[in-house]
Amino acid sequence: MTNLTRRQLLGAAAAATAAAPAFAQGVTGAPILKGKAILITGTSSGFGNLAALHFARSGAKVFATMRGLPRAEAAALQQTARAEKLDLTVLPLDVTKPDEITRAVAEAERQAGRGLDVIVNNAGIGISGPVELQDEAAMALMFDTNVHGPHRVARAALPGMRRNKGGLIINVSSQLGRVIAPNLGAYSATKFALEALSEQMAYELAPRGIEVSIVQPGGYPTAIWASGAKRTEALLARTPQHRKDGYPELMRGAVRTGGGSTDPMDVPRAMAELIAMSPGTRPLRRPVHPGARPQEAINRVSAEVQRAMLGRGPFAPWAEAVLD
Repeated sequence: MTNLTRRQLLGAAAAATAAAPAFAQGVTGAPILKGKAILITGTSSGFGNLAALHFARSGAKVFATMRGLPRAEAAALQQTARAEKLDLTVLPLDVTKPDEITRAVAEAERQAGRGLDVIVNNAGIGISGPVELQDEAAMALMFDTNVHGPHRVARAALPGMRRNKGGLIINVSSQLGRVIAPNLGAYSATKFALEALSEQMAYELAPRGIEVSIVQPGGYPTAIWASGAKRTEALLARTPQHRKDGYPELMRGAVRTGGGSTDPMDVPRAMAELIAMSPGTRPLRRPVHPGARPQEAINRVSAEVQRAMLGRGPFAPWAEAVLD
């Protein structure tokens, strides 16, 4: 194992830019992403759709992926890209289908002429209701989409990133990847798993110059609420009444339809800032919400515990690179 951290190796470059902003900015104040080849999952709506356009407008070469092509959302995204002359390509990718992931990443790398600079694992689903009511089908679908999906996409992209000797993986988690809210426990379990998977990858990839950042949004009014409500209604329709009768106070709020009045663009903007930051300076976790961010205290304690656990052993340089 190397005795030099990624930050030490990049120290000279970081020192040269110490007096500059954390990332390069254009005239509008948005980060400049020119030259970055970025693949995003789940771009039919929500954060993924907004991010695809935001990154392309900031100069990136964007591969916007979504399942179920052809579909109206893809046509609308392509129409906007043509009208604004954006470098944006829509590719079919269902994160639950390994073959589609392999083909999409290979095509993106072919068009980019190299490995990808950034992947954004944004695709995700939610199903509400008490944990007892989550049947095998609901649990399997949530874990397959929210945990196995990001893992599959990362595995497909990592060989190319290693060839590049660098890269960034952004995994979209949630406040609920660190804190618990009754009625959202199964969804929260997938995000807790994604948090652990992401941090593990961050340590393992640090010596290769590949970074992992976890974005933790709070509540935002995106399409995940409507799609989640439909899946929850379907779950409740097939759940035996005697199980539902066990949770009368939770049944009243099981179907959730709102995400507040916050601006969903907060999340793509935070992602763009992470992408534009100098290698070796990106945080492991980035909470995003204009209001309460209850996970921040847990993030701090977690980093302290990880430093204490790894700080004196052979993985100390990796921990320093990730947690500094």
